[in-house]
Amino acid sequence: MPHRRRVRLGEQLRRELSDAIRTRVRDPDVGPHVVTSVEVTEGLWLARVFVELHGPEQERERTLAALRRAAPFLRSALAAELHVRRVPELRFLRDGSAEAGRRIEAVLTDVLPDGGDEEEG
Repeated sequence: MPHRRRVRLGEQLRRELSDAIRTRVRDPDVGPHVVTSVEVTEGLWLARVFVELHGPEQERERTLAALRRAAPFLRSALAAELHVRRVPELRFLRDGSAEAGRRIEAVLTDVLPDGGDEEEG
């Protein structure tokens, strides 16, 4: 049961954070990004916010730094929106899963003949 609660809270935090970043954060360094997931620790004290960053590497670093600076503001905005006893501390981390997926896809394209679209007969 507690695990389900953490997952539900993480999903709610993901939705609310996506909206709050888009509508309330006015930092010009926040570039293109997607909040992909939020993992809440067992004690509900910490939320790891995974973001997929877009653009050149320098812009990605600026965006991540801006999101980290905005974390206290976002936490207080979440406290006003959510009906929870305590909003977890927010830690923004880079989500590399999409990047890793693209690398694997590129390797498979190189290895498989004709992209692997052969008919089995």
